[in-house]
Amino acid sequence: MAFVADLEIYDALPIPNDALDKGGVEMLRAGVVDEELFVTARRAFQKPAHWGYVLADIARRLAALYAAEGDFTEAKASAAIAGAFAHSLRLTGTARPAGRRAKPAPHAKSAPRTKTKSKSKPSAPRKRARAKP
Repeated sequence: MAFVADLEIYDALPIPNDALDKGGVEMLRAGVVDEELFVTARRAFQKPAHWGYVLADIARRLAALYAAEGDFTEAKASAAIAGAFAHSLRLTGTARPAGRRAKPAPHAKSAPRTKTKSKSKPSAPRKRARAKP
């Protein structure tokens, strides 16, 4: 699950000096123990949608970390993170049941609708008329 060494003690990240100097509040902490994810969080926002901005910013910072280490470009790391995030959400039951579509939030702009192809058998290819010499 995670790229971590087997440690006998919990190896917590340090709190950034700027945060210590300016004050603030920790909103989210995540760690892996024996390949199990542990998360501690507090409800930091009135609306849950604000977490989307936080998670997006975290994803961008993680992509920059991978890029700085030279393993990936930021774009490729971002795409990999976003793809796995979307896939994981679908797998964990947050996707709507078949036939039910999510309604956009009142303030969200909806994307243009696209037509879906019917599930009937494809028609036979048309033969082109040959030009007579």
